[in-house]
Amino acid sequence: MKYFLITFLLLYGFGLHSQNLAIKIEKGNTITALKDQIEKQSDYKLAYAEEMSSQLTFNDEFNYESISLPELIKQLNQKLPHDFKVLGNNITVKPGKPEQQNFQANYILSGTIYDEKNEPLLGASITIRKLQKGTTTDKNGKFSIQLPKGKHEVNISFLGYNTITETVSLNRDITWTLEMEPGGETLEEVVIEQNSKATNIKKPQMSMNSLSMNEIKQIPVALGEPDPLKSLLTLPGVTNAGEGSSGFNVRGGAADQNLILLDNVPIYSDSHLFGFFSVFNADAVNSLDLYKGGIPSKYGGRVSSVLDITQNNGDYKDFKFEGGIGLISSKLKVEGPLKEDKASFMLAGRTSYAHLFLQLADNENSAQFYDLNAKLNYKLNENNSLHFSGYFGNDVFDISDSFSSTYGNTMGKLNWKHRFGKNINTDLSIFYSDYQFDLSLNTLSFSWESGIESYGLKYAWQHYISDDIQLNYGVDATYYDFNPGILIPNSSESTVNYRELDRKYALEPSAYLDVNQKIGDQLEVRYGLRYSAFYRYGQQNVNIYENSPVEYNADYNIYQEATPVGTEFYDSGEVISSFDNFEPRAALSFILNDETSLKASYNRMAQYLHIVSNSQSPTPVNIWTPSAPFIEPQILDQYALGYFRNFDNNTYSLETEVFYKDIDNRIDYVDGADLIANNDIEQVLLNGEARAYGLEVLFRKNRGDLTGWISYTLSRAEQRTAGRTPQEPGIANGEWYLSPYDKLHNLSITGNYEYNKKWSFSANFALQSGQPVTYPNGYYEIGGIPVPNYSLRNENRLPLYHHLDLAATLTPKPNKNKGWQSYWVFSIYNAYNRRNAASIRFTTNDDTGINEARRLSIFGILPSVSYNFKF
Repeated sequence: MKYFLITFLLLYGFGLHSQNLAIKIEKGNTITALKDQIEKQSDYKLAYAEEMSSQLTFNDEFNYESISLPELIKQLNQKLPHDFKVLGNNITVKPGKPEQQNFQANYILSGTIYDEKNEPLLGASITIRKLQKGTTTDKNGKFSIQLPKGKHEVNISFLGYNTITETVSLNRDITWTLEMEPGGETLEEVVIEQNSKATNIKKPQMSMNSLSMNEIKQIPVALGEPDPLKSLLTLPGVTNAGEGSSGFNVRGGAADQNLILLDNVPIYSDSHLFGFFSVFNADAVNSLDLYKGGIPSKYGGRVSSVLDITQNNGDYKDFKFEGGIGLISSKLKVEGPLKEDKASFMLAGRTSYAHLFLQLADNENSAQFYDLNAKLNYKLNENNSLHFSGYFGNDVFDISDSFSSTYGNTMGKLNWKHRFGKNINTDLSIFYSDYQFDLSLNTLSFSWESGIESYGLKYAWQHYISDDIQLNYGVDATYYDFNPGILIPNSSESTVNYRELDRKYALEPSAYLDVNQKIGDQLEVRYGLRYSAFYRYGQQNVNIYENSPVEYNADYNIYQEATPVGTEFYDSGEVISSFDNFEPRAALSFILNDETSLKASYNRMAQYLHIVSNSQSPTPVNIWTPSAPFIEPQILDQYALGYFRNFDNNTYSLETEVFYKDIDNRIDYVDGADLIANNDIEQVLLNGEARAYGLEVLFRKNRGDLTGWISYTLSRAEQRTAGRTPQEPGIANGEWYLSPYDKLHNLSITGNYEYNKKWSFSANFALQSGQPVTYPNGYYEIGGIPVPNYSLRNENRLPLYHHLDLAATLTPKPNKNKGWQSYWVFSIYNAYNRRNAASIRFTTNDDTGINEARRLSIFGILPSVSYNFKF
């Protein structure tokens, strides 16, 4: 047997060496040309994967009049980045070693993808099927992918739009600019895509939800005005303080722990008319992303969530008008080109007119709001563009001749987007944002003014190292000017003296780096670090205390204000106190199969600003205050683990997450704290801690005539402020107590049914545990006057909160695509007239003298109608 094998190998080797071939390969030929020539002149077959027919291209000529097969294979292995090997009568061709592949000619295909309005498309897919490679566009519609030299078929797809197929011959770097056209069922498909963002099983991002403007406009709300912020309440982990309240709470956090960004600029107050409307006009908004955890390193400054809202850019080709007329407010948006395909604008405004009806009824009270959104864009060239964003909003509230107030936000931003080569995109921006509150009490002849102003600079970079590694890094800095309050007498008869609380100044710089890395076919990770600092500056006199600003009186078992033993003056620009923190972030996605993945995340965040308020819902009079010598920054650590799955070709999706977060230095208030016009606010504040943990479930139906989602959250949110010494009781005896934002159960069911092209119907059912409150558990009399005795903090709850909202949309001419297009929305808020308690007040009946509880409800059943149009 041994001799037989030796003889066979000798004969095989002799035969192999004895075959000479004539090979002529021209520059630019593919492996197919080599295959044809070898197989015609010998009994050998080339065996290789199909995608190599376009992947392997000859960059040099191969011209051999007579060459043996072993020598040819040697030459091929030396000059090409692939491994040629003889096995029997086959010559196999496989990708070479990594060091060999460095010699392969690779080029970069990059570009920008727009929709029909010339808005950049976020999340459009670019795939090269034969190479099994692909990428997606970023929020600026840009992509970049490295491909081998040769001819490739590229598919660009986005749900709701017609797929684009382009063939490209790469022998140099190429940049594309493409516009995608809507498909036959644009509305439905766009909704699906927005739903699907949070169920991308491959990306490590978790604890993030997106809603399209189409979805938001389908959700029934009070007074019939589509509201981006109210729509957040249909998502898991998001609640608010009740009907008619402003702000929202995420995973048990307070409203001031949410970073709200409009075109990447902070907004400090989110509501009109004390919470009945949000400051965001749905017609002006392009996209909305809520990060509850796993927050990327580019975001900082708050410890609960980030709400990132972007405005529409405006159409680069055609002038368009869109608006709506409701029962108490109307709106209008205008957009179009300033120079076709070069510059665009968008202007959107809203105003309310309920005060006009009050005047007709001889009602001396008045409440109104108005706002204006603006966006300007100018494309300098392929690599540079300038953008301006602006917002102005104001509220006017009067009660007869005795009380009046105005308050609102102003925001402006200018940014320059630049592209360095094919792999680096940058965004440099400067911004201004402020919130002002003015109050006049005519009966007491004085006015009150307060506010916060901020000026900022941001420089963000996106760097595509390779298909598997992308970097996001940058720096930013924000300067703050805090006006806690100015008391101004309005007349010589006023009993109030002029008084100005100490203004406060601060600077918050930071730098960050995020790395997105794909490791193999199953694991993708994002890891990064943010470094933040905070500097408090003078001019200010700072109190000096013997021990602490808050003293404990053991005789009366109460906390009380300490008396300063002196002051220290800090001049303008002099640092009063400083803080700095490293904030690591990490997230990963492990793909179990094409439809299922596990995700995990961790993030640490620092918050240096706080709202001084002991109310459970933000009000216009709330004051922002910076961290200071006696007010430490809040520090968050949050952990999350999730299971994500798509079913039935993405028709259904399931997201489940468990989370745990703890916060150090959460501000707490002593019982009976006086927070209004208090220049020494540190005398009523204690530093405590907070924690929250829970389970979130989100189940979606993404396709068909009936679409929607069910969200459920089971969670707990608690605070603790322990005594500073063994003798001190702290708050609630130093034990954990329910935070004002605890909602044990939170259920929301949202659905939309497309009956036909003219009619669609939507509904939303909400149910959540009552808000924690503190009730009196008894009373005693002093001089015949009943004085309540209260239980421990937040030991009680308001009754269960729930309501059902319904809406129907009528489109009279659904097939009309040009000219005047319109639709009607008929809605009923709180369809079964549930009287949910906004608060319960304990008083004494004047007639009977008996103590009683009185429930305050904001809304009963509330029908509304609005007419909407565009042309």
